[in-house]
Amino acid sequence: MADNADEAHADGDGPEDDDASGATDHSPAEGEADAGEVGAGSEDDGTGVADENAAVTADGKEAAGGGVSEAEAEIAAQRELRARIEQRKAEKEGPIDSGAKLSGKAADLLAAVRAVESGEKAATAYFDSSPPEPRRAAPVAAPPVRARAVEPAPAAVPAEALAGARAVLLNGGAPEALAPQVAELLGESAGEALVEDPWRLLSVPGVRPEQADGFARALLGAEATPGDERRTSALVTWVLERAALQGHTALEASALHAALAERSVPDPEEAVQHAVADGTVLVFQEGVEEDVPVTVLLGLDRYAMAEESLADGLARLIRTGPSDVWEGAGLVRAAGANGLVLHTGGEAARAEPVALAEQARAMGLRAAVAVHGENGVRRLGPDVGAVTVADLLSGAAGPGRDEDGAFALDLLVVLDAPQLDVETAAMLVESMPDGSRLVLGGDPGVLGGAGAGRVFADVLAARVCPQVASRTPDPGPLGELVSGIGVGELNQVEAPGKEVVIVPVRDAGEAVHRTVQLVADSVPRAIGVPAEQTQVITVGHGGSAGTRALNAALKQRLNPGAGRFAGFDPGDRVAHAQALGRTVTGTVVSAGPDGLHLDCEGTRTVVPRERVESALRHGWALTAHQAAGMRWPAVVVVLPGDAAQSLSRPWVYTAFGRAERHLSVVHGVDQALPRAVAEQPGAERTTRLRTLLEGQLAEPAPGGAE
Repeated sequence: MADNADEAHADGDGPEDDDASGATDHSPAEGEADAGEVGAGSEDDGTGVADENAAVTADGKEAAGGGVSEAEAEIAAQRELRARIEQRKAEKEGPIDSGAKLSGKAADLLAAVRAVESGEKAATAYFDSSPPEPRRAAPVAAPPVRARAVEPAPAAVPAEALAGARAVLLNGGAPEALAPQVAELLGESAGEALVEDPWRLLSVPGVRPEQADGFARALLGAEATPGDERRTSALVTWVLERAALQGHTALEASALHAALAERSVPDPEEAVQHAVADGTVLVFQEGVEEDVPVTVLLGLDRYAMAEESLADGLARLIRTGPSDVWEGAGLVRAAGANGLVLHTGGEAARAEPVALAEQARAMGLRAAVAVHGENGVRRLGPDVGAVTVADLLSGAAGPGRDEDGAFALDLLVVLDAPQLDVETAAMLVESMPDGSRLVLGGDPGVLGGAGAGRVFADVLAARVCPQVASRTPDPGPLGELVSGIGVGELNQVEAPGKEVVIVPVRDAGEAVHRTVQLVADSVPRAIGVPAEQTQVITVGHGGSAGTRALNAALKQRLNPGAGRFAGFDPGDRVAHAQALGRTVTGTVVSAGPDGLHLDCEGTRTVVPRERVESALRHGWALTAHQAAGMRWPAVVVVLPGDAAQSLSRPWVYTAFGRAERHLSVVHGVDQALPRAVAEQPGAERTTRLRTLLEGQLAEPAPGGAE
């Protein structure tokens, strides 16, 4: 790729790390809290993959769930989409006689819960436990700020529901800090619901099957069996939700059966049939025409409805007729003649759809440019007036909506389209007014976004609308290197300005040492990029050279401190998980009674105290999935020996492509790197969008590929 760094050891040729922690993160859902233990006999399964907004921290303290959102309106839009799903399920269900089937210990507990919820008795009458004192932040003087976005606090839940949930949780050996999440998910009768079905605890983000099993055993005793229908139904949902974190909107029946068998379900096929019968899971058949073997897919209705809604909306846009207003060639001509256009290319190619939006405005049309996050807004510059997708949907920025609830737009350009999950894309497309134009732009070689679906790739594969491939390459040695990776070649490139530097290391300990040296000294001195503009990217969160180890070492060198506020100090670099798949980087400005004050790409944000532990991590080092959609002047990619099996072409392409001016590769995987680029195309996602689009639009749209 380039010559070795002059700071590197000459005798190190990068043998594999014998530390073998293996704790790399294979999931796109990163930047999340770690789940703690719930109930007796709980154990972690050792995957090293944390669930989003995990329910319990390692010390049993509360960690807020449900995704950290800066825009209540966005959450409302998501709930509106899911409300239709709940209505559909409710139509299939009859009234349930609460508690009618319970006896013995469970019936006694239900009576106790009802007494607490009604106010007849206090929870302490049954359980001698008081809530822990809230952690107090050390007072820190806050400097003046320009503007501040304060995240909304969690919605208030009735005190009776909290008391009932807390009573049952304590009786089952679960942390009472879960009570707000349980009450929010299960409603006013949360305590009764848990007594009737303890495995409903598994619906709380971050709770694992082993933990829910321990909770159920504590409540039900010998009645808690592996084949209990309540358990198997909860596990079916949990497996499909976990699959969604890996990008799947559905699973093949055989894959779902195998996952249930791993969780000791006695009859996986019967469990799935039961889940289908009660409406928990939907069944789909793929390949029912000609000689194609039939594939049975199973999925949750929320993702099924999102994909179907998205396919309907895209088909509506595709059928939009040509407009006489548009004049020009290439992308302009395609957008004028079609309601949906795909634009592919690298970083430099982003200028083309941006120019299209500017031309539309010059013609008197209403146009907007949306990007994945604040980093993308910064890269485009203030003159473009770009907004984030989240702010566009919530109404916090952008053109607003018309009287019908649609965007007040004639043209919407969405960059970073590979980062769209199916639910976000469905909300975007549903908001497009009739007769408007949508241009989805992005680099098809990067890692897909966190969350279910592969929207951009599916629409590309369906070939139902014009595809305009940019001929503008990314410049310089970095552009040449990344372009080669995209076609499976790890080429040597000339880097006279030290644009690409290889630093061989022998083990994970040396990898951490060299990374700190590069960020703190070598890159600022030799390249002129300060540490605060240099981003470290590694394969996973765990392991001897994962994000946790690297962030600890980088903090010690760059901003040592005792972590006065939930482990953070002013000046710390942080990764803020605003929601699943949407991580922004920032710097801690100050801390106060209201929470932690951040500067994220020039936007001041306050993270409430109760959100800090679940939403923030130190951010000097990120994973490639977290970094997708962002770029920095300098990037240090860390490849310890135990990362070899986790590498793929999309991972390398994404990690190396985050650098604008300089890339250092801390290289300890030897020949695994070129093998990954040449032979590992990346994991496939099981989705239905392509099939749905092809079914609705059997004939390809005019225009073809350019």
